[in-house]
Amino acid sequence: MKTILFVCTGNTCRSSMAEALFKDMIKKQYPEKLKDINVISAGVAAMNGDKASPNAIKAMEELGIDLTCHSATQLTEELIKEADLILTMTQRHRDIVLIMDPGSRGKVFTLIEYTGEGQENQKDLDIQDPFGGSIEVYRQSAAQIKKALDILIAKLVK
Repeated sequence: MKTILFVCTGNTCRSSMAEALFKDMIKKQYPEKLKDINVISAGVAAMNGDKASPNAIKAMEELGIDLTCHSATQLTEELIKEADLILTMTQRHRDIVLIMDPGSRGKVFTLIEYTGEGQENQKDLDIQDPFGGSIEVYRQSAAQIKKALDILIAKLVK
């Protein structure tokens, strides 16, 4: 089984949405072909047990995905070692993973860096942080994540 780990700051917005979206996409698009992928998420500054932010829940609900049962997880060295591929929401998150485990180089990338989606320059490697924003900001973040996940799925099913 291959484990993909999504990482953000608090594991209540971006990485939780990425995990839920990706699981949903696998289930609906390639349930047999990608059944051996384990999808998890964590945050570099997460408080274990925190729930997904209300607007993350709403944004996912609009896409038919239930995020109400999400429980935040703090990123650990064990999770880093367990993962075969680590996709972070920002370059800073990627750098933190590399500080925690320098041996993870080669398996940690920003989500956009890994998929090549819209990376005209270094600034474009980050998924915007919706934390504290309006539902529209969360929708935009979810759309940005989904666009990159569509490319990730295509890479995995080749």
